[in-house]
Amino acid sequence: MEQFQRLVDIMAKLRAPGGCPWDREQTHESIKPYLIEETYELVEAIDTKDDAGIREELGDLLLQVVFHADMAKERGAFDIGDVIDAISAKMISRHPHVFAGAKFDTPEAVLQQWTDRKREEGKFRESALDGVPGHLPSLLRAHRLQSRAARVGFDWKDVEDVMKKLDEELREFRAAMERNDKAAIEDELGDVFFSLVNVSRFLRINAEEALRKTIGKFVTRFRSIERMAAASGRQLSDMSLEEMDALWDKAKALENKTGD
Repeated sequence: MEQFQRLVDIMAKLRAPGGCPWDREQTHESIKPYLIEETYELVEAIDTKDDAGIREELGDLLLQVVFHADMAKERGAFDIGDVIDAISAKMISRHPHVFAGAKFDTPEAVLQQWTDRKREEGKFRESALDGVPGHLPSLLRAHRLQSRAARVGFDWKDVEDVMKKLDEELREFRAAMERNDKAAIEDELGDVFFSLVNVSRFLRINAEEALRKTIGKFVTRFRSIERMAAASGRQLSDMSLEEMDALWDKAKALENKTGD
């Protein structure tokens, strides 16, 4: 594709002698934060259904892929063509129901054969949990690890069993609080979060997405009450909690009205 090759050529020129001093000094490690940042900016654009933003952020993310591939090419490790060939081969191999005449009737069957293929490729060297990145956000990592364990049968029978476990963990958390045992409080709180992720997984809800959306909702409403307070000539720090709660309820009502 001509446009893609143009981007590859631009990146090569930026990294070449006489190119951009900043680009030339970067390494895989130094630009890792930008890769993560661009990914989350794309997620935000998707959440807000901003097509122009999605287009822009996809480009920024694509640039990161090309950047890493160009650095690898300089080391003689691989180039962007190798990256494309590898992912194309992987997609064909892991979709035999599309490219090789195999038949899988449900999404669950497709996921199981995906896991089987990864095992055949040696992705699970020692454990079914291998391959889940340690740098993932904790809620997402918990979800992925629980899903991996479930594929080999290590799972609850139904969501009611998971809810009972959540209730148990909440009781243990409260008991740790009553003892004022800081180490136990942290430990039990982690168990509560992990159990909540299990609940979300059984309900087919991504806990990371759910929390991220709630955070976004909180930010929107909090900024709204800040504006309402400022419009009345006051600051939130000068208000009572009851007054702020009243503004919060007003912000919720306005939000619901706008949603309608």
